[in-house]
Amino acid sequence: MLKIAFHLNCLEQGGAERVVTNLAHQFHEEGHEVWIATEWYGENEFRLDPGIRRVHVGLTEADEKASRPVQILRRVTHLRRFVKEEKPDVLIAFARKANYRALTATVGMKLPVIISIRTDPAGHYESLSDRIQIPLLFPRAAGCVFQTEGQRAFFPKGTQQKSRIILNPVNPKYLGVPKPAARSKTVVQSGRLVDFKNQLMLIRAFVKVHERHPDYDLKIYGGDSFDGTKELLEALIAEKKAESYVALMGASDELERVLPGAAVYAFSSDWEGLPNALLEAMALGLPIVATDCPCGGPRTVMQDGYNGLLVPIKDEDRMAEGICYLIEHPGEAERMGENARKIADIANGQAVYEQWCDYIEEVCGQKRADAS
Repeated sequence: MLKIAFHLNCLEQGGAERVVTNLAHQFHEEGHEVWIATEWYGENEFRLDPGIRRVHVGLTEADEKASRPVQILRRVTHLRRFVKEEKPDVLIAFARKANYRALTATVGMKLPVIISIRTDPAGHYESLSDRIQIPLLFPRAAGCVFQTEGQRAFFPKGTQQKSRIILNPVNPKYLGVPKPAARSKTVVQSGRLVDFKNQLMLIRAFVKVHERHPDYDLKIYGGDSFDGTKELLEALIAEKKAESYVALMGASDELERVLPGAAVYAFSSDWEGLPNALLEAMALGLPIVATDCPCGGPRTVMQDGYNGLLVPIKDEDRMAEGICYLIEHPGEAERMGENARKIADIANGQAVYEQWCDYIEEVCGQKRADAS
């Protein structure tokens, strides 16, 4: 059995954090020894099985008083100390800063480090700091996991050649949910209220849908990201006098219960990695309209007209047309929803676990071969 350490900033409820939590539980259930080393504790975190060891490798109270350069150094040394003490077989980092920390903290060690890209690299791996660290540190990575081909194509050839594309595992509670006896006259979305998910465009599109289908409403499920998006959405709803048919529902832990009966699931992001919310909607068998956003997350799992409809980003007219099409063609909507449900065959926890396990074994085996 393997000793696996994951490293990321925290376990606050978000996409990367959800994937790490799901993977950690899957590896733990299969008998592997699992640690999750984080920088801080969040207010609304995913829960962990007691058998999974959570370790704090972030700043101490004394570190908080130090200068920023010293704090950066302390974060690296705390992670390095953890790795030296626990001696995992592999360190798996998730997201930008964690990737850089993991590669820096293990300099001079034989420990294989797998990094993972979880977002659209365009705009997120293009700063001066990135242009310095990527060529300096990424060659040290034993492997890299991407979610889409678009992500992989952004990075140097050396990183691409030792990489693997692996989908996110869908939470089991979204799998095998029965098809509803009838669909309600509701369009739904789930995801944080945050600027890049462009719920503003979705609301504007739905106002147009409502003109053709006044008996339909829109419900957006998701917590506040506190970036000002919620206030903008509330203002737009008021401006359009849409309070009677557009509702911000807040966060929900029961999406597998409240989403399945909806007529349409609308995904409106301007960019994403591989969105968990979209995978969950597919697993529930919902008819879907999704923006074909970079870096190709929706296109990785959806074929336009087969298991949903893909529309251009930021195009409220095309979004409205797509929603109306699924409302007005219920037979086609059901066909696409049933095809979407097949995502469970390749994105269930066991399938994704096996892909990760195979890749980790491959990376560790190559590291052992290189050391001999």
